[in-house]
Amino acid sequence: MRDQPQLDVIDLDGLRSGDPEAVRRVAGQLGRACREVGFFYIGNHGVPTSLTTGIFAVSATFFAQPGAAKNELSIKRSPHNRGHVGIATERLNLVAADFKEAFNIGLDLAPDDPDVIAHKPFRGVNLWPQIVGFRDIALAYFDALWRLGLDLHVAIAADLGLPPSFFADKFDRPMATLRLLHYPPRDRNQQDSPGAGEHTDYGSLTILLTDDAGGLEVRRRDGTWIKAPPIPGTFVCNIGDCLMRWSNDTYVSTPHRVTNPAGRDRYSVAFFLDPNPDAQIECLPGCTAPGQRPKYPAILAADYLTQRLVATYGPRQ
Repeated sequence: MRDQPQLDVIDLDGLRSGDPEAVRRVAGQLGRACREVGFFYIGNHGVPTSLTTGIFAVSATFFAQPGAAKNELSIKRSPHNRGHVGIATERLNLVAADFKEAFNIGLDLAPDDPDVIAHKPFRGVNLWPQIVGFRDIALAYFDALWRLGLDLHVAIAADLGLPPSFFADKFDRPMATLRLLHYPPRDRNQQDSPGAGEHTDYGSLTILLTDDAGGLEVRRRDGTWIKAPPIPGTFVCNIGDCLMRWSNDTYVSTPHRVTNPAGRDRYSVAFFLDPNPDAQIECLPGCTAPGQRPKYPAILAADYLTQRLVATYGPRQ
């Protein structure tokens, strides 16, 4: 029997057009989900099926390559969080290494972009595999999810009592990461290895596409774990630690984990929407009571993301 979802499914119909009634409806549902659980599904999101099937296809092709080909694009070759992450090289918690591999793609910048030349943090070039159609599909998907993330931030702004365009200039050159993920089948020696250990995400918002394998689990506020099974035609979304900090804990990020299915591969595609590197992450207007001080000091988004990545990977040269 298929697992039944225990998270809200939010219909985004009308949000992109800016219809005031749709914005109010989505903002109310999204705000409640962010306060109570931190996770939700979205439907009627406007991302075409051709892109979701296409990104899965090129992802499977990439991960099927020999190890030597993937190593040529190792994340160790990039100081900007781009490239291939090998199996069991990440540790999202201290219990065990994650039994997964990944490929990270960031905002696509030219080698002569002024920020690239200046070696600004998270402003490097992408590493691209020599796979027909890979780059075109990945960038089309990246752009579609970026636009979707901006739409969702319009609803977030409405829920928090901010102007609709409040977040626009904070995500116009974001540190967004499109992350292709492959969870290989486990054998007997890997039964206790997590696909992805219990963790919270680093950024503002995560938009996740999953195949039909399942395996995503979410910890509710009362400490119980619930499954977040795939629902065709939807994405799973969650807020990250950056938005939690930005909102002064009005929204609270939620621990989650992934269990690899037995006897089969699992694929997912995560879009992590972090703000521009120079965005100031400080308590949003209206997120403190009169006379109260913010819980967190202000910090640049690039500095915050660097802190979180160092905790996962260690310092990079």
